[in-house]
Amino acid sequence: MRKNLPRRWACLILGGALLMPYMMAGALVAGLTAGRQGEFLLPLQVGLYAAVLPVVAVTGLFLPVRGLEVSAAQGLLGARVETPPREARRSWQERRRTAAWFTLHLAVGGVVSGFTLAIVPFTAYTLALPFFGGPTPVLGVGVRPGWPALAWTLSGIVALVALVLMVAGAGALLTRLAPVLLGPTPGERLAAAEERARVLAGRNRLARELHDSVGHALSVVTLQAAAAGRVLDRDRETARTALDAIERSARAALEDLDHALGVLRAGDPPGGPGAPAGRATLDDLDTLIAASGAPVEREVGDVSGVPAPVSREAYRIVQEALTNAIKHGRSPVRLAVAVRDGCLRLEVANRTAAPARATGPRGGRGLEGMRERVRLLNGDLDAGPAEGEGPAEGEGWWRVSARLPLRSAP
Repeated sequence: MRKNLPRRWACLILGGALLMPYMMAGALVAGLTAGRQGEFLLPLQVGLYAAVLPVVAVTGLFLPVRGLEVSAAQGLLGARVETPPREARRSWQERRRTAAWFTLHLAVGGVVSGFTLAIVPFTAYTLALPFFGGPTPVLGVGVRPGWPALAWTLSGIVALVALVLMVAGAGALLTRLAPVLLGPTPGERLAAAEERARVLAGRNRLARELHDSVGHALSVVTLQAAAAGRVLDRDRETARTALDAIERSARAALEDLDHALGVLRAGDPPGGPGAPAGRATLDDLDTLIAASGAPVEREVGDVSGVPAPVSREAYRIVQEALTNAIKHGRSPVRLAVAVRDGCLRLEVANRTAAPARATGPRGGRGLEGMRERVRLLNGDLDAGPAEGEGPAEGEGWWRVSARLPLRSAP
């Protein structure tokens, strides 16, 4: 407490200084009303003090004093006040809290300032009384040197100690109330939480984009590089095709990385103002399949009527499923894309190296990323060993199938 006492005292004096214009205006109004000149340098007047406090409260509702008061509470009181977010429009809840603090600060600060201006000179005067040679007036009473003077000196010291205790108590009270009245309101905390959730969702989306695009590109590069190395000596044309696929995949990965870094520098989450309009969609499936280098048996229906957001997410789902097929499975890969019953249906299946019940992707970021994309579109995803009739019939196949509604439910 002793460490913070001088700064807290200064904060209370600041409150008294802020109260002075109100007191002077009140004295002027009182003087004009009474038909005589206002007295501005009077000691603290209880009636005038009580009259100006409602005016302080009203002005606290409209004056932009919150920033000043937060700085004073943090720097002088040493209060741990969470910095409130800046809002374009102040809420009435915040206004009422700020007005309550402003009024309390000026009210307590005015009292402390008044007693400080009265008691500190009084104590200094009484300390000098024993050294005066003759009777000295104190508060209208003549004090002679000797024991009477020492009694007044003792009373001055007691008054100063009482003032210090009052300052300590008032400072502790304001320090305790500052986080409550000056900190973020529930509405501001909710808005800040929503903003954090929006940023986090944007970062998660960016992480999914990077995982799907760059992860797919690296898988393709690994596969094509291995294929090129095996046939380089005996089939240069096939090796050249593989190297071309590596170049395309690496260029696409660099473009995605460049977009991600641009988003991070601009501070916009993916899908926000800084996001590009031309991301890959189902119309780019041919390029995706050609760059993968894997034999793909495809049945792609008419997807021209698929909304762009659904088309973009569907492309990423196919890309991730194809990446898993390349990494964990064997050729051939079967791809089916069709629009039926108001939904886009995707299916990617591949033969596994062992019976499907014992192998295949069992989770990880890729599969979880696909599930998140499907959930965002209110769709369904199924990934696991293929059973029953269909293009993935038979043991030893792994299938990923998704259903994405083309329109949101009303």
